[in-house]
This record gives sequence, structure tokens and C-alpha cells, in this order.
Amino acid sequence: MGGVSGAVGAAERAERVPKQDRSRATRQRLLEAAVACLAARGWAGSTVSVVAEHAGVSRGAAQHHFPTREDLFTAAVEYVAEERSTALRALFPDGAAAGDRRAVVAALVDLYTGPLFRAALHLWVAASNEEQLRGRVTELEARVGRESHRVAVDLLGADETRPGARETVQGLLDMARGLGLANLLTDDAARRERVVEQWTRLLEQALD
Repeated sequence: MGGVSGAVGAAERAERVPKQDRSRATRQRLLEAAVACLAARGWAGSTVSVVAEHAGVSRGAAQHHFPTREDLFTAAVEYVAEERSTALRALFPDGAAAGDRRAVVAALVDLYTGPLFRAALHLWVAASNEEQLRGRVTELEARVGRESHRVAVDLLGADETRPGARETVQGLLDMARGLGLANLLTDDAARRERVVEQWTRLLEQALD
């Protein structure tokens, strides 16, 4: 009897694990699809149905993971922001030596010129008009901003006990956000390259 019940339990566990894997995979597809749709279509064109279709899942499956539209899009931007932070840290696992700072500046700027920034910008605009969304997006952006600052400090080897160091790092992130905005309408790669060079020189002077 014990052997039978043990076998049944093992079978149930074996069935449950693939279901959990499929659930995680579905959730990730929905998050990635939400960011892609938001970046390409904006808030108005990114309904749950559109995202579900883009992800290749049913609307019901999408709502199982994310009951509301706000749940879906705030989770999507947060997910990709965390993925980008992880990817950025992985580029420089041992921190950045002085000679690597230009690469770090360029990588930080890239955070604000890709699909994540476009998606986040659409979310900010929507949050300015949607009371239910505003608090959640504000909280999310504050958390992402703190993480971005920590990543920048670590990778640049900045000593924030030095006067002006913290403000210099934050200024870099603010500048990167501005370059991302400029890049929304036109390809600003040439000017961005010159600004990256100049900010690298400024950081060398301020942080060393």
C-alpha cells in the first residue's frame, strides 16, 4: 500500500514540476511581450489581448498571471529593468578599473536607449493620467533608480564619501536619460558618442 501511494505521489510531483516550468515560461513570455508592445505601440495600443496574442497565449492565461493591465505592465518594466541590471553587472563581474570607465559609461547610456526605456517612457506618460497606475509606477521607478545608481557606483569604482562623487554619478545617469529621450525621435548615435567621451573624461577627474 505504501509503495502504491509513494508511486502516486512521485507521479504527481513529476506532473507538477513541468506545470510549474510551463507557468514560469508563460509568465516570462508575457512580460517580454508586454515590454515589446509598449515600446512599439505605446500604452493605448498595448491591451492585454494584444500582449497575449504577441506572447502566443490566451487572454485567460494572461489574466491568470496578471489580473489587471496595470499588474502586467508594471511587472514587465520591472522584470526587464532587473534583467538589464543583471546583464550590466555580468559585463564587469570584478568591477571596473580606471581603463574600463568609458565602456561602463557607454553601457549605462545604452540602458536608456533601448526598448526598456521606450516602454518605461510610455508607462510614465500613462501614469501621469491614470491615478491607479501612478503610485505603482512611481514606486517602481524609485526602486529602479536606486538600483541603477548602485550599479553605476560599483562599476565606476566611485567613493561616495568624497565630496561631489555621488552627484557626479547621478549626473551621469541623468545625462544618460536625456540622451535616451533625444534618441526617441532621431538616431543620435554620433552626438551620443561624443558625450560619452566627454563624460568619461569628467569622471576620471572627479572620481580619481
